[in-house]
Amino acid sequence: MTTGLEVMARFEQFAAPAWAEDWDHVGWQLGDPTRAVRRMLITLDVRPAVVDEAIAAGVDLIFSHHPLMFRPAKDLDLRQPQNAMYAKLLAHGITVYSAHTNLDSAPGGMNDWLAAQLGLQNLTGLVPSKLSSPTGEPVSLGRVGDLPVALSPAEFVSWCQQHFHVAGLRFVTPPAAVTQIKRVAIVGGAGSEFYPQVLAAGAQAYVTGDVSYHVAQDMQAAGLMLVDPGHHIEVVCVKQLTTLFKKWAQLAKWPLEIQASQVKTEPFKFMMKDEMK
Repeated sequence: MTTGLEVMARFEQFAAPAWAEDWDHVGWQLGDPTRAVRRMLITLDVRPAVVDEAIAAGVDLIFSHHPLMFRPAKDLDLRQPQNAMYAKLLAHGITVYSAHTNLDSAPGGMNDWLAAQLGLQNLTGLVPSKLSSPTGEPVSLGRVGDLPVALSPAEFVSWCQQHFHVAGLRFVTPPAAVTQIKRVAIVGGAGSEFYPQVLAAGAQAYVTGDVSYHVAQDMQAAGLMLVDPGHHIEVVCVKQLTTLFKKWAQLAKWPLEIQASQVKTEPFKFMMKDEMK
């Protein structure tokens, strides 16, 4: 028998909970971690459709990147969709574990996957942590690296759209004096507050999501190009984590089936000029 505690103990060697930001809520979210786990589902978000997918597949454990219980529940009124989802998970004996900013900062984790997707080379950390990994590798939030070739701002926008496979994105062009983009910083999710560190790192462009109107203006005034491809690009973790957990299960000889969620949790759609998407 393999328990959730055993499986996640191995994961926490890869992305220690101590690496999470102070405001974050990572680790066990709901259910009984000591129960046997035979089937596990990897997802970016735990949403009602994902829970239905897990129930249909007979899943015992859901692993998500975004925390299931990011904000404390004020009540257990089951008329609220979020509370109803908690009740459904409990009724079907499904345990939930989430790894958020600790996975973002982990060496070989989220921001390395995103940087690789963008083709960045010569990577360094953007916001160093005071902590280090057991192997001595530095732990940092975000990455800074170089594109394989210098691109114009317009070419860089197309590059991001192509490599992240997004239907649309937002961008802020730099001053006319910035004609080439070579050095790029990236933070998965919402990382607009780190743009001063991006400037200090000498990047011409910053890729991050959920940037507000006024912060985007500040970046532009500071001479920085911004590309906001959205929060959902972090879905890259589903494939990567599925591969990792399968490798760990094989090495440990766990009788564990691991599957990637097929539910798309991106809430936004994009309307292009003269056409609906």
